[in-house]
Amino acid sequence: MLLTGVQLLAAAVVALGVKADETVLFQENARHTNQSLLWGPYRPNVYFGVRPRIPKSFMGGLMWSKVDNFQDVQHNFRHTCEQGDDMKGYGWDEFDIRHGGQQTIYDEKNGIDITTMFVKIPGGTHGGSWATRVRGTVRKDSPPDLKTTVLWYSTLEGLGSLEVENEKEPLGYEGDVTLKGESDGLGEYKVVVTTGRGFHPKHTHPSYDDRPLDRTIVKSMIVPAEIIWQMKPIVFKSLKESIDKYLEQYGEENAPPPPQVYTIDNDAGTGNVHLIQKVFEGDFEFDVIFNSGSAPKEIFSQDVTAWINQSSKNYWARFVRTFSPAKPFDVENLQRFAANMLSNLVGGLGYFHGDSVVDRSYAPEYDEENEGFWEETAEARGRHQEKLEGPSELYTTVPSRPFFPRGFLWDEGFHLMPIIDWDLDLTMEIVKSWFNLIDEDGWIGREQILGAEARSKVPQEFQVQYPHYANPPTLFYIIDTFIAKLGALNGTAPAAKEKLEAKLNTEYIKNTELGLQYLRELYPKLKKHYYWFRKTQAGDLKSYDRDAFSTKEAYRWRGRTPQHILTSGLDDYPRPQPPHPGELHVDLISWMGMMTKSLKNIATLLGIEEDVKELTTIETAILRNIDDLHWSEKEKCYCDATIDDFEENSLVCHKGYISLFPFLTGLMDAKSDKLGHVMKLLGDPDELWSDYGIRSLSKKDEFYGTDENYWRGPIWMNINYLAVVQLLKYAQLEGPHQALAKDLYSELRLNLIKTVYDSWQETGFAWEQYNPETGKGQRTQHFTGWTSLVVKIMGMPDLSGGVWKVGSGGGGIAENAVPSKDEL
Repeated sequence: MLLTGVQLLAAAVVALGVKADETVLFQENARHTNQSLLWGPYRPNVYFGVRPRIPKSFMGGLMWSKVDNFQDVQHNFRHTCEQGDDMKGYGWDEFDIRHGGQQTIYDEKNGIDITTMFVKIPGGTHGGSWATRVRGTVRKDSPPDLKTTVLWYSTLEGLGSLEVENEKEPLGYEGDVTLKGESDGLGEYKVVVTTGRGFHPKHTHPSYDDRPLDRTIVKSMIVPAEIIWQMKPIVFKSLKESIDKYLEQYGEENAPPPPQVYTIDNDAGTGNVHLIQKVFEGDFEFDVIFNSGSAPKEIFSQDVTAWINQSSKNYWARFVRTFSPAKPFDVENLQRFAANMLSNLVGGLGYFHGDSVVDRSYAPEYDEENEGFWEETAEARGRHQEKLEGPSELYTTVPSRPFFPRGFLWDEGFHLMPIIDWDLDLTMEIVKSWFNLIDEDGWIGREQILGAEARSKVPQEFQVQYPHYANPPTLFYIIDTFIAKLGALNGTAPAAKEKLEAKLNTEYIKNTELGLQYLRELYPKLKKHYYWFRKTQAGDLKSYDRDAFSTKEAYRWRGRTPQHILTSGLDDYPRPQPPHPGELHVDLISWMGMMTKSLKNIATLLGIEEDVKELTTIETAILRNIDDLHWSEKEKCYCDATIDDFEENSLVCHKGYISLFPFLTGLMDAKSDKLGHVMKLLGDPDELWSDYGIRSLSKKDEFYGTDENYWRGPIWMNINYLAVVQLLKYAQLEGPHQALAKDLYSELRLNLIKTVYDSWQETGFAWEQYNPETGKGQRTQHFTGWTSLVVKIMGMPDLSGGVWKVGSGGGGIAENAVPSKDEL
């Protein structure tokens, strides 16, 4: 009998028998990880903000606005990422969380492009030092003497001290401004805001003499710690105080010009909030340098220049090694596109800390056991028995900086699919952070809205989390990838699947014991989460006459309403109507099959034979029941099931993503007749296929494009990615559907990259979803979460034999030939 890669690795682990120092090794790796990942632009909801992975600690951030008139400043003052700012584009051109990167913000309304160059300088015992170079470049369609006010703030939320070190200067500061501080986890430190370079507005109004604009203005204050995150209102309040004084002194008829009016009072000293303001005319540049007191060397602007240059060189060399696009995407403009997508995905990392709103009433209505249950659950929710609990902390990427700047459970598994190739140790740190949120029952909230700042971006009705609500368990995909990489590096998995060389930031697989200890610590949480799913999302097979191999393996999402199953991730996708407690959902049983296989792999690797045996039995039952309960011989596809008016089982088939789920989750045999039917559905232009990707719902379905039209036709990159992965698998396996899989894979791969790239080139953004009729991006912009999976797709092998090519001139993508799909 041939052994699997996991079984071979398990045997190797047993043979090693190393136990003695693994705990020390694990702890040392954790310390090193915390040092290299302590600092970052971990405030993805703002255009640029820095903080450490320490609760109630130092925070820094950037604001700016043009100040050439009195009307626009209030609406043009930039801080938090907002879709309504009408940017021409913004985001990281290159970014690596260990070293830094460069972000460009194309602010058309303010007439300026802002570049933030962030670098981390290791050394010492508090996460090292860091610096940010802020550069403003006047846009070509703006006057060269454009007036811009720029404000950097430094705050301290918790215990410690933060004060201006400079001697008081009533007129402002001609040189660098230095803050000195001390706080828990950071020790002593200094923050220097340099003079920088650039011209400053000059005018003859007498107000200039009291506050010359060629100096840096500093205002220190003490504000309640719980509102420090509301920096824009704090700044506006300070501006209003200054404006009122000007108006009182000079009157409206003789008011100072806008660049002068929109300045804060100069009053530096101690406080937990320090506002540092500069006013420029034309282009400008200055540095913000954080020097850790435990670092061996103080950093100056000339050092920052060298670190920026070296960081950029290292990034591009590493990116080309890690994500070199395969044909036909191996051209420079697409390589830069891929780097932008990856950088914005990783640049969406955030550290979140705070309380969350949870309803732990465990109301009996939440079991959803009666017909009409959605009305009962709505009534139970209306009793508002939710409470604040926590605080908790989470280290995660976000789907969209302007619209979804917080953690989403099922999104994160997709986010980490490219990141694990870039920085495996970072990925496993994020996975660990998510599973540290697990409660005693095994539940993890599907949306992590931690603290008042996070809640400020979420409508109140969506803030409450419910411990009976699930979400697709995509993080198990990451564990599977980790095991595959662990096996490849140690010679126990096929070399074709993984490159064997050890990469940067792969300590968990360079040292097998380190990786195994990680899995040993995580496994109990994974297992608890799995059995929580089995208990809380179980479907009812015993109350109805259903013919199935197993009397246990059936599943139903809780949180159902007539219009939505938000918990499924597919929100408004059509389901059986009306909702029924006897419903069974094919996507959920597919997720459970994937989850079972993944957990079995870990148990096999760790040598937990009893669990392997039990999980193997469950896996077999799930695979049999998927066909028995959900396959429609009439429609030749997988469907949800419900109970009809005659109390009999009935399949309800809305062809679309739901119909593909046993295929998407890798549960179908290469020789299965059903696989052929699924592929034909996927490739049928009258059903799911489009020139831009696979539609979420069939064109023939009565609900196609209706109502919210969220998952009722638009193209989503996460599901399309799963389809590409499976098509590639079947294209490389001998079987009756190999040729069809190869054709579909080759064309779909090209279509998806073309769709995202063309829209990115046109708008400057990646989008949440894409229009199935036009390919245009739509809904949320700057959706650099799972849309960044195009980076992975570009790196997949070209199986077309040169049929496809990338067009020249303007960098568009064009087809040289289109394979016929007549056989469909």
